[in-house]
Amino acid sequence: MNLTRREFTTLAASAAALQAFSGIGRAFAAEGGDELTMLSLTEAAAKVRSGAVTSVQLTEACLARIAVYDPKLDAFITVAKERALAQARQLDAEQKAGKLRGPLHGVPVGIKDNIDTVGIRTTGGSALFEDRMPAEDAPVVARLLAAGAVVVGKTNLQEFAMGGGETSYFGPARNPWALDHNTGGSSSGSGAAICAGLCYGALGTDTGGSVRMPASYCGVVGLKPTYGLVPIRGIMPLTLSLDHCGPLARTVADAAAMLNVMAGYEKLDITSVEHAREDYLAAIQQPIAGLRLGMPVGYFDDLHPEVAKAAEEAIALLARLTQGVKDVSLPSVTSLASLGTLGETYAYHEQYIKSAPAKYMLPERRRLEGMLANEPKAAEYIRAKWDLDLLRRTIDDAFTDFDLVVMPTQRILPPLLDDLIKRAHDPKPIDPKVTSNCQPFDVFGLPAISIPCGFSKSGLPIGLQIAGPRFAEGRVLALAQAYEKATEWHKRKPPLTPNTPVPAVVSA
Repeated sequence: MNLTRREFTTLAASAAALQAFSGIGRAFAAEGGDELTMLSLTEAAAKVRSGAVTSVQLTEACLARIAVYDPKLDAFITVAKERALAQARQLDAEQKAGKLRGPLHGVPVGIKDNIDTVGIRTTGGSALFEDRMPAEDAPVVARLLAAGAVVVGKTNLQEFAMGGGETSYFGPARNPWALDHNTGGSSSGSGAAICAGLCYGALGTDTGGSVRMPASYCGVVGLKPTYGLVPIRGIMPLTLSLDHCGPLARTVADAAAMLNVMAGYEKLDITSVEHAREDYLAAIQQPIAGLRLGMPVGYFDDLHPEVAKAAEEAIALLARLTQGVKDVSLPSVTSLASLGTLGETYAYHEQYIKSAPAKYMLPERRRLEGMLANEPKAAEYIRAKWDLDLLRRTIDDAFTDFDLVVMPTQRILPPLLDDLIKRAHDPKPIDPKVTSNCQPFDVFGLPAISIPCGFSKSGLPIGLQIAGPRFAEGRVLALAQAYEKATEWHKRKPPLTPNTPVPAVVSA
């Protein structure tokens, strides 16, 4: 039986829920049970390999924590309890027989709910697909399963990944550091789930920053790989030319371990590119002392003072660990960020917005109906696509006298959910002020990672973004790990307790 997020919330909010999950509850309450869920992915995988812990123990601990905290967080849309436990039992039997499927053997993960999974519905966070059951796993899911991962459920998201996480048919995910604040989106549930210890790794998608934004706002690690390195077939498209799939995790090594499994050519994926296989876990050990870093001009404008301070201190540390930092320039992407409105988003949703507009949430319906009323011109789209292709062929030329760039991931602190929901439902045009440094790297198609680099005075996370040329994941990860080792930010845990009150959210 798979429980919907709404059903799960109702169950877990009462004592009956704990009785229904009695076996899991015992694992959660047992000595060290809660601590199990706060292991890193690589630590959990190592314990399963050594026999120090079983996959069933890890899975029960995660499910028990989900039962307690997901009613507060809305991180999951569907929890696949029985399926996950059956997977875990099978994997434990294989481990005892001396068979390990791969590097993630027995480790529970979450899958963003716009990524197809056989046997677990894939909704896109929308009433339109509330009961949709895919016939095939997305290749990226199949790869995780082949590596031994246990899928505990499907994580919440902005409807069809169209925004910052405040609009979902199943209610917005909450930030574990402050439940009245935004998690970032659109991979909102994945960010919240990793932060709160509900699973060890999670998949997100990233079209304008949707892996790195929740990583920044939730104080975890989020990696967007080079465009085409990780297949996106079987994932509901937002803007296919900008869509990426990447891991969210607690440490840089965790993200590298997941990328090792996720990366690789997929013939039936029209975005997939052939690239020699790399070992990203090995690559993070490469020396970084010789790296030359750049601070891209324009990416430090209009920073919140506390973001500016945290970024300044982080970059000063990186300057000491490397050859230093200087101001640099990257090409403008202003004319290319609208590929979705020029046709790609509309192409996927055209049949649905015409036949079932009421199935969409109001903000997304308005956006799509606006496209319907002003159908994009093919010539405009083709010219933009040509410009995008040329930019991606030449973007590495920008990295002539520097190796990587560093900057804040987000220019602001995690906003209040109420403010975002009100803005999303306001028909007036949205303030065009730039609050994120993520989208240019989707346009460039370059690898970029967000790692924790500090906290505001009110306890909200701040993220640092590191990016590099095409297929420079190894270097990006190595610098990120060096910073992680030199700091303690990634070790902080949100102040969640079973008694943490859940503030009401307007219109949710």
